[in-house]
Formats: sequence, C-alpha cells, structure tokens
Amino acid sequence: MSEFNGFPARMEFTPVPNLFLSSLMPQISDITELKVTLHLFAALYRKRGYPRFVTYDELLSDAGLVANLGQEGKPAVELRRGLDMAIERGTVLRLSLSRDSKPEEVYFLNSESDRRAATRIQNGEFAINGLKAARPTAETGLEETPNIFTLYEQNIGMLTPMIAEELREAEKLYPEAWIKDAIGEAVNLNKRSWRYIARILERWANEGRSNETSRRGAGQANSDKYNKQKYGHMFQR
Repeated sequence: MSEFNGFPARMEFTPVPNLFLSSLMPQISDITELKVTLHLFAALYRKRGYPRFVTYDELLSDAGLVANLGQEGKPAVELRRGLDMAIERGTVLRLSLSRDSKPEEVYFLNSESDRRAATRIQNGEFAINGLKAARPTAETGLEETPNIFTLYEQNIGMLTPMIAEELREAEKLYPEAWIKDAIGEAVNLNKRSWRYIARILERWANEGRSNETSRRGAGQANSDKYNKQKYGHMFQR
C-alpha cells in the first residue's frame, strides 16, 4: 500500500448525509457497494438544477470510479452489482427512462423530494433533459414509507450515533408502527426528543395503546367475552 501524502490546503468537499454515516454505512459490508454509493453522492452533488440525478453511462464514464472498481473485478460488472445493492438497501432510486426511444437508467438519492420528483417523472408529468418514462418499475421503492431512522431525522433532529443505537434497540422491543406513531405523537405535541418518544413507548407497553385502534380491539374483546356467556345472544349486534 502506497503512503498518502496528505490533503492540500485548498480542496473540494462532498457532503454525505448524516443518516448514511450513522445508520446505513455500519450495515454495508461489501466494499463495492460502499465505493459506488460514495461516488454516487459525489456525482449527484456536482449536478445542478432540479431534480439532481445521474445516469448509468455517466457513472460508467467516471474515471475515478472505474479505477476503484477495477481493483475488485470488471468495472461494468462491479458497477451494476454495487448499484443493485444500493437500490435494494434503499439508499438510491433507479428509474428506467428512454431518450429518443433508447433505454437509459437514471439514479436519484432516496430522499423525500427526489421520491416526489421520480413519481412525477414516472407518471409522465414532466420530462428531464429529453428523458421520458419508459414503463413503471417496481424496483424504485417509490411507495415505501420512510423507516424509523429517516422519520426521526426528518421530524425530530440530527441522528447521532447514540440516537441511532437507541432506535435499533427500540426496534427489538416494539413494533415499527409503534415507533413511527410515537414519533408522530411527539411532533404533534412539539416534544421533539428521543427521551419523550421513549417514554411514550414505555407507557404503551405498560398500559396499552390508548388510540382508536386499541379501543376498538378492547370493545371487540368485551363483546367476545359476553358472547361466550349464557345470555350472550342478548349482546350480539
């Protein structure tokens, strides 16, 4: 391994989402997926206009990316493999579009604004740089709801490594729907902190959910209890 001489006094930087560093990167074990994802961040950052996207051909013509992937195998094969893994993980979105009747793949960051833009493109509401929707594809994950990590960062605050660990532990204890609902309740009450969300979850676990769904469930349980008794027919509706 050759020794690195250090960074110069003046250089460019590429922003990386905090959520990627705290939540996604610890899950990535494949070096190809990591390389492709980081190069994709850089390519998207250099773009201008809305929405920001990069095509497959642009990625394949990126000399730095190709040189990096060449260390792992054939660059084109590794690029495709890395993109597929990033899409499956939910880091990026892929749309299959067409330019002059020729298919072309474009990639977006899986952010809320880019999901909306990708949906509009898919629906044919507008075209970007001559690219038009070819056909609907199920692989984009456009209909997926945000996970608890994204939801926290979008509504509560910065996702620190400590908070990310708290969320991972909460996933082991409570249903995902509970955690999302607890975040929503904290936002509605303007109590934007993990401590408050954790107290909501603890209360629900100890006392039961006090929402409409649980009340309907309790009512059904009481109805079932009476239906099984001698005069149960009198309580049936």
